[in-house]
Amino acid sequence: MKFVLACYGTRGDAEPGVALGRELLRRGHEVYMAVSPDLIDFTESAGLAAIAYGPDSQTALARDFGANISKDFPHDVWRIKDLIRLWREYWEFLTQCWLEMTTTLTTLADGADVLITGMLFEDGAANVAECYGIPLATLHYFPQRANGQLSTLLPSPLGRSAMTALWWLSRGVFGRLENAQRRQLGLPKATGPAQRRITERGALEIQAYEQVCFPGLATEWAKWDGQRPFVGALTLELPTDADDEVASWIAAGTPPIFFGFGSEAMESPADTLAMVSAACAQLGERALIGSGASNFSGIPHPENVKVLGSVNHAATFPACRAVVHHGGAGTTAAGLRAGVPSLILWAAPERAMWGASLKRLKVGASRRFSSTTRESLVVDLRQILAPPYVARARDIATRMTKSAESVGTTADLVENLARLNRGS
Repeated sequence: MKFVLACYGTRGDAEPGVALGRELLRRGHEVYMAVSPDLIDFTESAGLAAIAYGPDSQTALARDFGANISKDFPHDVWRIKDLIRLWREYWEFLTQCWLEMTTTLTTLADGADVLITGMLFEDGAANVAECYGIPLATLHYFPQRANGQLSTLLPSPLGRSAMTALWWLSRGVFGRLENAQRRQLGLPKATGPAQRRITERGALEIQAYEQVCFPGLATEWAKWDGQRPFVGALTLELPTDADDEVASWIAAGTPPIFFGFGSEAMESPADTLAMVSAACAQLGERALIGSGASNFSGIPHPENVKVLGSVNHAATFPACRAVVHHGGAGTTAAGLRAGVPSLILWAAPERAMWGASLKRLKVGASRRFSSTTRESLVVDLRQILAPPYVARARDIATRMTKSAESVGTTADLVENLARLNRGS
């Protein structure tokens, strides 16, 4: 069978699809991955055929309209002419993305048994699947459909209403792009939000995270009767060249605190390294830093701090006292599976959501990265290193789905979807 996986975004967006794609390939299927151009090497190193899909993920991050407004607030960006300029540039960029991604995916999906999409450009992928009349499966690494469990600040009915209203608002903004795509594909004009239409078409909406992170969500969605299965996080857990070096460094002293900063490059790695070093020195802790997209090279640091480019989370986290990270879904899951408390220093709203989930479970803390100081970091670390947090983290780990089981279950689901479509 032929499976096409379209997973645009940073590595955290692509990894669930790559993990699933590897398993489908192992089972003897024909698998194609559409990913951001800067993730071609990563995807091919996992053994999959990779096709460039849209612009580089870092380019997309740099061009994000909302992020630019947030970064510059309350400066001159709020002048009308600046807003108009930013929006015009962003709209031109989005139009180019939709055109390129539609062209790529339309060619790639021809003859596919199932089209599997990540969360970004999900609506565009759904239209391609509709055009070819093939089943669609979506990979959601946090709750994206209307529900009353996502927000801890709003009552459940109000939370559902707010998410539904957001769907309609986004349709008003991006509906022109989608309808232009549908005309290109020979489809009728869309009616209603894409999220609702995807569900109504019977797509398999795979929830690639744990039920325990959002208590009550499975019960709320029980009426969908298997259309939204919870499978746990889809992660690769691949070894890195630094594994032996990391294990040796950890074994040479007390268990460290891990700090990871993900795919978004920070403005001042030197200031961040100084803050982490000072906080850990005050607490008498060692720090292991995974630099991610940030450049820490050439920055001096004390002996209690080790900096590496990439770290095998599955192998390293269980040997740490705690993990401090940007709040990506995969990194959050790795911390929970390792049974250690976490501190999320977030920049994007969906990552604040994961911070709220850890706080609700009482296995971690959360703070906006831009408001983090040495003093606040010391306070937050003392909180999550307290025995009650450590004990609860160990308990939650026993309730997490193992990575191999999550990937295997998801592969079973999409294989069954393909067989049903074939009538076999």
